[in-house]
Amino acid sequence: MMEALRLLLVCWLLFGLEPVPAQVRHPLPVLWMMPAGSVSGGGNLQAGVATAVRLALEDLKKQAAPLGDYEIQFHELDSQCDSAESIKALFDAMWVEPNYLLLFGGVCPSVTALIARSLPALNLLQVSFSDSSPSLSNRKWYGNLFSTVPSDRVLNQATVKLLQRFKWTRVGVISQEQPRLSEVKKDLSRQLLKADIQVVSSESFSDNVCSSLKRLKERDVRVIIGHFEEESVSEVLCCAYRLNMFGARYQWLVVDGGTSGWRFEKQVPGCTANSLLMAADGSIKMQMRRLGNTKTPGISGRTPQDYQDSYVRRLTQEGSKVSPLHSFAYDAVWVTAKALTQVMEAVKHREKYSSRRNVSLSGEEVQKTLLEAVKQTQFEGVTGSVFFRNGERMAAIDLIQFQGSSGVSVGDFSTSTQQLRLVNHLLKFPGPGPTRDRTLVVVQRQHVSFLLYGIISSAAAGTIFITLALLFFTAICRKHRPLTLSDGSEDELLLLGVLMSSSSILVSGLDGATWSLWTSELLCSVRLWTVSLGHTVGFSVLFIRTWRLHSLCSVRHKPAGRVLLLLLLLDVSLLSTWQTVDPLRRVELQLRPQSVPAQDELVQMFSESCSSSNMQLWIAAVCGSKAPTMALGCLLAWSVRSPGRPQPLTQCVVAVTTFSVSGLLASLLTAHNPPLQLGVSGVLVLCCNLFVLGWLFGPKFLYGDDELGDKEEEEVRGRSLSGLNLQLWSHNAQLDSDIETLRLQLCEATQPKLQRGTRGRDSAGGLRSVTWSHAAQVFSEERSPAWDPLSPDGINSPEHVRRRLSVQLPILHHSYLPAGGVRASSSRMFWDDSYFLFPDQSDGGCDHVTEE
Repeated sequence: MMEALRLLLVCWLLFGLEPVPAQVRHPLPVLWMMPAGSVSGGGNLQAGVATAVRLALEDLKKQAAPLGDYEIQFHELDSQCDSAESIKALFDAMWVEPNYLLLFGGVCPSVTALIARSLPALNLLQVSFSDSSPSLSNRKWYGNLFSTVPSDRVLNQATVKLLQRFKWTRVGVISQEQPRLSEVKKDLSRQLLKADIQVVSSESFSDNVCSSLKRLKERDVRVIIGHFEEESVSEVLCCAYRLNMFGARYQWLVVDGGTSGWRFEKQVPGCTANSLLMAADGSIKMQMRRLGNTKTPGISGRTPQDYQDSYVRRLTQEGSKVSPLHSFAYDAVWVTAKALTQVMEAVKHREKYSSRRNVSLSGEEVQKTLLEAVKQTQFEGVTGSVFFRNGERMAAIDLIQFQGSSGVSVGDFSTSTQQLRLVNHLLKFPGPGPTRDRTLVVVQRQHVSFLLYGIISSAAAGTIFITLALLFFTAICRKHRPLTLSDGSEDELLLLGVLMSSSSILVSGLDGATWSLWTSELLCSVRLWTVSLGHTVGFSVLFIRTWRLHSLCSVRHKPAGRVLLLLLLLDVSLLSTWQTVDPLRRVELQLRPQSVPAQDELVQMFSESCSSSNMQLWIAAVCGSKAPTMALGCLLAWSVRSPGRPQPLTQCVVAVTTFSVSGLLASLLTAHNPPLQLGVSGVLVLCCNLFVLGWLFGPKFLYGDDELGDKEEEEVRGRSLSGLNLQLWSHNAQLDSDIETLRLQLCEATQPKLQRGTRGRDSAGGLRSVTWSHAAQVFSEERSPAWDPLSPDGINSPEHVRRRLSVQLPILHHSYLPAGGVRASSSRMFWDDSYFLFPDQSDGGCDHVTEE
């Protein structure tokens, strides 16, 4: 029984069931452009891409209709990474059967750019899985090119979003010299400019990385954006470690176009593995998301992790290396299959239902239909959601932060929504928080403190009070006397100058920031006028007094007034011209910044001062107008000085000149520091004013004004007479010598018979005796008996001698007497003959003449 049943079952299986025909799949020819040997040469990374493509083709066979009804047949095209060879191979393939509608792949960027420009003319569409240069985003030129790999532009977009999130507005860029990276760098510069982010320095390197990083450090770049290949990572980080460009003060942002991560396999001389890890700690890398993070199966029926496991298992069997682009190549096969399937289904639908079913489609119509199919493609792939917008793949950019010895995903950037998402609790920075994009510059304004202004203003107020008190008492003491310039007005003018210069101190210390612009500029002018006019008025009075003492005559009202008026008009004219042509304004002066290394800060000080466009020229003009008067005043004061005894007027002139020059130099040298300028200038001005008040007006109130004036004039006159007396004594000695010479000549000629004794002064100033004889002149030995020497007609008669002496002795007396003239007690000598002919006692120290 059992055997019969088995026989019936076998017959039923053999004859009762009809054979099921195998599924017929329509071939879809596709050109696959790639370098020669990339598939068979297991050492090439492209072999890993071929493994992913074969895995995708196998998964397509398992799909239901309509995807399962078509079979993609790849025809390899050797590009040789050469533009000319690629164009030739493409044209050769287009001239032979079958007719290709789509070009797949394209690894070399230069070849891809050239081929993509010629696609519209060839009625071809290209689906790529290689890196997309930002220049390929121009849809006008590359409208038929689609890549499952997001453009490098989106990496720059993620970088800009991260900079904006942490409010970094000052960055530096360092890029490796490669064509693709140069395009990425240019696009980044455009996006940073659009986002109003300053690029302090943009450096490129090929061999010497350290020199480029050193220039960034010199420009105080804190946030560094790097574009370099994986094999250059160790060299860049080693230079960063040597230059100490890591840690809490620096932040590295690396734009990585889809590589698997940083591997410090390359050993760099001078840096250990720990040094590279320290330099990389805290850096953030923007990279393409290679695998989706969903656990739901996609269009292929695989989850991203399932695909990853199958790919690695298949790659291990083939002995090939992992390609960083394998997942994008897998999704590119599905984009190609879906687009071609949609086109073929549209053709079938037209042939079956359209009224134009007997009309074949042209190449342009097929291209247009295929282009629309790719644009509308949207599915869940192993790399995430696959769809295109404006020809660019919308994807997610992962933000990986290097922490310790591994990378941690701390956020992502969605290219479709342009939103940046950060996981703050996963972010770890070497410092207390995100680094600053520059050295923190703390702007501080130098201003006069309230304490300093209080001290200086109090001293100035005290000086003003003393000046007002002296001015009041001077006016009271002189109200009963005629008011002339040589008397009371000089003191009042001097006190007025002191009052004006002391008042300028109160204006100098006022803070211009608390006032309006017009008020602060007015205060600048008031300060200039009070200082200059006060100095002119005060020093002019001292100059006039010194001039009066030097000339030993009383300066009348009109000459003194004209001197003062001339100096005052000159000063007013210069100040008025200055104020009209180039008025003083409140300007800010930037001072040298001071660094605070402990707080990573830079203190930038600035101050406000009064200045004009030609400040130095005007100061030189004003000082030049005052300098001659001050120099002449010092010379006059030096000429009327009293050796060994202090002279108030002389000391005041010299002191005012010294304080004026010192105050001007101090004001110019401390213009950048208002507190110091106020302190030094204020002290000098107030000391000068107090010195003048103490030396000129103090003794007047202690001893009286008239007494001091008489003593002063008497001392000066006495010093002048002493000088004149010395000149007369010198002239006296000369006359004495001449008289002695004449006497000797006279004795030799006349044979003197008379001897007389004279008493004069010796060279030491004492009395001296001179004995001489004088005889009557004898004309010949034979003379007339009637001739008598003592007769009235003789030349030596007493009458003739008396007459000669009456004429000669007054001249001799005048030359021998001390300066100042003949004393009244000796005037009778000229009228009494006994003083000349006979010895006698004479008062007043006059000379005696005795006849022997």
